[in-house]
Amino acid sequence: MSDETFERLVGPYRRELTAHCYRMLGSVQDAEDAVQETLLAAWRGLDGFEGRSSVRTWLYRIATHACLRLSSKRPPRLLSPDHGPARRDVWELGSPVAGPVWLEPWPTDPADEYVTRESVELAFVAALQHLPATQRAVLILREVLQYSAAETASLLDTTPASVNSALQRARASVGERLPAVSQRDELSALGADGQRELLDAFVAAWEAADVPALLALLAEDARFTMPPLPAWFSGRVDVGRFLAERVFETPWKLRPAGFNG
Repeated sequence: MSDETFERLVGPYRRELTAHCYRMLGSVQDAEDAVQETLLAAWRGLDGFEGRSSVRTWLYRIATHACLRLSSKRPPRLLSPDHGPARRDVWELGSPVAGPVWLEPWPTDPADEYVTRESVELAFVAALQHLPATQRAVLILREVLQYSAAETASLLDTTPASVNSALQRARASVGERLPAVSQRDELSALGADGQRELLDAFVAAWEAADVPALLALLAEDARFTMPPLPAWFSGRVDVGRFLAERVFETPWKLRPAGFNG
């Protein structure tokens, strides 16, 4: 098979496979590595593909196992609050933490229909990283990709009973970590005009170093984090102190961008 023919076969799935691997690994770079490993394995194993499943399902099988292998070799990617308590001292921020430890945001385009349909919300991806890798895979395959228990068992080389057991435990663990109102519901309540107004107000307040205006836009439980530095601040009062005493020592220009839907 030529490179062009192979790309026509697998190309339509590249973006969604990246989303899948990102959910599994919590890292854009790791996800891209997993997708490259997947496509290489697919190229090498194409002669053995017997068509008993769709090309999409075949690729998801390869990608999921690639992510499980990477997960076994690397620590989970977590958010700043998972690495230590909030700080009060705005002058002691700690030394940068080396290594692959931080959950990374994933650049997304609002026009990307796949991303708007599937869940890449940061809170969901963050909650996933606390699961054992196999539970993570089961939850994503069943709840996000809508594979049946039997299909998921076949993809993971296990039994439907094991899949159902893992799914029950994964649902309970993730449910404890998700916010009461999802990001999608928040955005829907704001509407497109409300989102733009809120973003414009935030950018204007930030570029003017107007701390009171910024704090008025924040929720009471707002968090300010800055990986790879370990320090993070919780709540309007401490976030406000950090903004006023440290952040706005430097002038800023902000550029709106989309991440995690």
